[in-house]
This record gives sequence, C-alpha cells and structure tokens, in this order.
Amino acid sequence: MLRIDPGDPTPVYEQIRGQLLTMISAGTLAPGTQLPTIRQLASDLGLAKGTVSKAYEALLRDGAIESRGRHGTLVATRPRTLDAGERKRRLTDAAMQFALAAFQLGATPEEATRHFAGAWSELREGAA
Repeated sequence: MLRIDPGDPTPVYEQIRGQLLTMISAGTLAPGTQLPTIRQLASDLGLAKGTVSKAYEALLRDGAIESRGRHGTLVATRPRTLDAGERKRRLTDAAMQFALAAFQLGATPEEATRHFAGAWSELREGAA
C-alpha cells in the first residue's frame, strides 16, 4: 500500500501523508474506506507509532480523513473546501517541499519542472 523511501529527503510522516492524499485524490481510496490503525500501519511499515500518528493528524487537519474514535479512521466522505488564503498557503508549502527535494537531489529547475509535469499527468490519468 505505502512505500517509505529512506533516501528521500522528505520527512517520513510527509511521505505517508502525500501517498495517502494521492490515493484519495486518484480514487484508489474511496470515501468511507477504513484506514489501518496507527499501530497496524506503524507495524506494517516498521515505523514508530508517533510518525504515523503525525501523518494522520495532518490528514485530519487537511480534511482528507475522519476519525470515528474507537470505530477507526476513514477517508472523508465530504472533502473540506479551503478558502483562497489556506489554499495558497498549502500550495506554497507543497511547492517549497518539492523545490527543496529537487534542489537537494541536484536537479535543475527545468528537470524538476519536467518531473512535476509528468507526475501531474499521471495523477490526471489516474483520476480519469
């Protein structure tokens, strides 16, 4: 389901968050789908529970998942809409993370842009 890349400069909790958001956006994880417990996912990935918990907390703040307490964590049935300021802040944060990763890998802006365009195309094709 999820793959952690120890060589990736992106923090592990962000790798989890990003992969889950991609699966939710692409429809791989449909609204109402129950996610593994924090303990189970941490065990499956060989991570500390705190790392998975941090990813789930970010997804809760994003409105991508819902916590039902003892009944588990589900993909949100109604995605939360963001106001323009929050959307701009999140896009800026995401762009900075991508730019930092590309910079650390020694990519040129042109190379990074090509990879971004390819990833964007894959997402659009997966959502179609």
